[in-house]
Amino acid sequence: METDLDPLRSVLEERGRDGYLIDDDDSDSDQRYVSGFTAPDAYQTLVTADGEVHLLVSGLEYGRARKEADADSVSRRADYDYQELVAEHGADEGRVRTIAAFLADHGVDSIAVPRSFPTGTADGLRERGLEVAVEREGVVEEIRSRKTPWETNQIGATQSANEAAMAAAEGLVATAEVEDGVLVRDGEELTSERVKEEIEITLLRHGCALDETIVACGADGADPHNRGSGSLEAGEPIVIDIFPRDKGTGYFGDMTRTFVRGEPSEEVERRYEVTREAFETALETIEAGVTGADVHDAVCDVIEDAGYETLRSDPSADTGFIHSTGHGVGLDIHERPSLSPTGEELEPGHVVTVEPGIYDPEVGGVRIEDLVVVTEDGYENLTEYPVALEPRTT
Repeated sequence: METDLDPLRSVLEERGRDGYLIDDDDSDSDQRYVSGFTAPDAYQTLVTADGEVHLLVSGLEYGRARKEADADSVSRRADYDYQELVAEHGADEGRVRTIAAFLADHGVDSIAVPRSFPTGTADGLRERGLEVAVEREGVVEEIRSRKTPWETNQIGATQSANEAAMAAAEGLVATAEVEDGVLVRDGEELTSERVKEEIEITLLRHGCALDETIVACGADGADPHNRGSGSLEAGEPIVIDIFPRDKGTGYFGDMTRTFVRGEPSEEVERRYEVTREAFETALETIEAGVTGADVHDAVCDVIEDAGYETLRSDPSADTGFIHSTGHGVGLDIHERPSLSPTGEELEPGHVVTVEPGIYDPEVGGVRIEDLVVVTEDGYENLTEYPVALEPRTT
């Protein structure tokens, strides 16, 4: 993985710190990004002021870390008499003393740590005479927000798998029969659960997985985070939102489509067209130098002009457009930057969702979402999937 840690080195120099220490497992995306390594148990990554990266891992992970990590050196706890320290001082104190010895070995007396750094480890290191200061601004998160071409390619690959899963879901809906107001396949009602199963199986076949997905029909779809359940109804909007993660690279994709099998009401069709106009307006607004707030305002303008509420027009609204326009995507499904009322300036390499929607339990929910990378003069869409209300077979 290509990473540019110059901004982190600058922070260390400005604050007079010898290094930056992360103490976590690979569920922490900053840890995975800086170390280029994954492990289910906590390990330590040290970035020194001169920009070198050093890892401290268990003996179990040592061989793999030496082969896979993006590090200038890899040490194992046994190098610092970890087991003897644990036997003499207990697990927690032995662990802290091991980390302190590792830091001393690299000439580090003062460190900056992320906001998520374990309090017990920080206090223990301070008791050993080290200076520990919390870096509150999220400098590694900021670095991660600007994707390299390699990262953009990984996100695009995940989005391609996502499109295969969406096609499988859409195909189920498109080929279902309508009986007594519900969708039926092979003599059984087509359910949210059945469509999710098809999505998950397809993703696994493409090397991706996800914990949850959204297949929400009717009133369920009016709650943007309702996963959906039960039978899918004819004539009702079905919101399908898929956000898988590649099992190898760790990068996410994200896409939403809304389908209606059968005859949608005039109001559903109108809401869909307004959402599509807002979606296209957002895309036209995106380029380096504009802010996420600018993009969000452009979306709100379209939706409000059509007569629907937004949180901008009414902060207490529970129908209409009731969330932000988009968010960053990378090693986390939600990361910087945001397309929201507080959204910061967009830069080349930012990868963001564009996902306006209109919601009302009386009508259902409508949302359209693509994933794009910001460029100097616009954007590159990482999503090639068609946008249409009527489901189709592929």
